[in-house]
Amino acid sequence: MLYGYGFDYTYILVLIGVGLAMWASAGLNSTYAKYSRIASSMNMTGADVARKMLADNGIYDVEVRHIAGSLTDNYNSRNKTVNLSDGIYNSTSVAAISVAAHECGHAVQDNVGYMPLRFRAALFPVANIGSTLAWPMVLLGIFLGHTGGLFIQIGIVLFMFAVLFQIVTLPVEYNASHRALVQLRDWSMLRQDEEAGARKVLNAAALTYLVAAISSILQLLRLLILFGGRRRRA
Repeated sequence: MLYGYGFDYTYILVLIGVGLAMWASAGLNSTYAKYSRIASSMNMTGADVARKMLADNGIYDVEVRHIAGSLTDNYNSRNKTVNLSDGIYNSTSVAAISVAAHECGHAVQDNVGYMPLRFRAALFPVANIGSTLAWPMVLLGIFLGHTGGLFIQIGIVLFMFAVLFQIVTLPVEYNASHRALVQLRDWSMLRQDEEAGARKVLNAAALTYLVAAISSILQLLRLLILFGGRRRRA
């Protein structure tokens, strides 16, 4: 219990968020594992697909790199790199080409000035501070008791920026997946079942971002409920 004694019903919001996160993560791992064992008829590695997609979109200043890890793939707009993990870079699986095309989707967004991507990049510094300091500020406010209300307010505002960042991330991720699927379809190199598999991989990955946003919103709702109750008792 955070305040007083008894059952804190707001923990239900936390449990819902944790349950959703576990479900989405399990779904992604299962889908990725399945389609990482299925070779695509394109006979191209993830790195090959990435380079072709960049070239087809007239992007020649982005480098495709091999990085360590599993599902650590990302596009870095600062140093203009598409970074592909061990299971993606040299693999010809349906999962590999899907993930590689998705990351290149972000490179295309950057190249055309996709507004949600620019807004997310501008929001990142504040959101990063918010995710780092929000809970320490809230806990400090709780520790100080009736004199800590201002710290709790600051913590909640900071957390709002972190939540906003995750919400803005959703259109960025879904749009990158859409660009990837359109590109793969335009090449006419995938069988119908492979295209369906690619869609499942990308949808499973996008679902994790959606669930993360929902979980953060539930956490924010919990803070607002607790803070409101604290103010009424002040």
